[in-house]
Amino acid sequence: MTSVSLGMPDAPPPVLAPRRKTRQIRVGSVGVGSDSPVSVQSMTTTPTTDINATLQQIAELTAAGCDIVRVACPSADDAEALPIIAKKSQIPVIADIHFQPKYVFAAIEAGCAAVRVNPGNIRKFDDQVKEIAQAAKDHGTSIRIGVNAGSLDPRLMQKYGKATPEALVESALWEASLFEEHDFHDFKISVKHNDPVVMVRAYQLLAERGDWPLHLGVTEAGPAFQGTIKSATAFGALLSQGIGDTIRVSLSAPPVEEVKVGIQILQSLNLRPRKLEIVSCPSCGRAQVDVYKLAEEVTTGLEGMEVPLRVAVMGCVVNGPGEAREADLGVASGNGKGQIFVKGEVIKTVPESQIVETLIAEAMKIAEEMGEAGGEDSVQGGPVVSVS
Repeated sequence: MTSVSLGMPDAPPPVLAPRRKTRQIRVGSVGVGSDSPVSVQSMTTTPTTDINATLQQIAELTAAGCDIVRVACPSADDAEALPIIAKKSQIPVIADIHFQPKYVFAAIEAGCAAVRVNPGNIRKFDDQVKEIAQAAKDHGTSIRIGVNAGSLDPRLMQKYGKATPEALVESALWEASLFEEHDFHDFKISVKHNDPVVMVRAYQLLAERGDWPLHLGVTEAGPAFQGTIKSATAFGALLSQGIGDTIRVSLSAPPVEEVKVGIQILQSLNLRPRKLEIVSCPSCGRAQVDVYKLAEEVTTGLEGMEVPLRVAVMGCVVNGPGEAREADLGVASGNGKGQIFVKGEVIKTVPESQIVETLIAEAMKIAEEMGEAGGEDSVQGGPVVSVS
């Protein structure tokens, strides 16, 4: 067998633009800002009062690669559950506060890593910024100023007629100035909208006005497919300009799916180390094997592995050999057989019926060698699949 070259690449992978320089804050153990990697967030869907269910969902999100989790706190019972959740969660917890400012203080006292406040719908929020800033400072709690198109201050709606990028930014700038007036700087800002075009413009305008870390999100993005497209489009546009320090993909789907999409967006832009990536052709009239079935079986067979490995599953002799040669491991299929490539070299040719088992065996072998060489060992988590 051809020897496999292992180890770290000589240089970091290229990115489309350097990160915008921001001030640094912390959300518990996670750094947020341009000196820290872009982090992935999600939000629990369980009632916060159901502590066990909430902690179970947080554990699932953690296993999926989530960095920070947000929990809703709309009632006194939810606030009472926060101390246990914040203490037992494996990742930093953000309390999501609307309407009642007293829950901001309760979340800070509970030990939450951060509190998200929506200035557009918290009663008399501006009047209590001084006290909130002092409490957050005393406890080492950071804040997210979460401006949302759906709950913009009525005065701004009257001024602009609707939730324009300028309206969102004006709201954010006003609230930021209040916190800074009281010498509190440990906050990040989001200006969410359900229209990716409006959202992108709002963040661009905001990025020009200050050095705050920015949390990206397309609010009410929709069902899984639509929401994935909207989020990938908006995040890609901003992250490719260096704008964005933490992200949350909002989907009408289980929160673990939000994390998977978020991680894949970051990996696609080289903003997070790539794990296992399966590259498969979309199939066409040239294909001489069932590419869909091959890719699906290889994906299933490698489920549970997460290593920096690119596996190409190709179905014809036109692009197949080139794609397979560029991958760490690949197959170029045709005429009832498949050429198996490792690091650009053909190591064997096998019948079509043995392609899947051969690829899986070679992937396991490479993963084992990477572990022995001190690389990234196999951990729980599914493979990342991209279709070229």
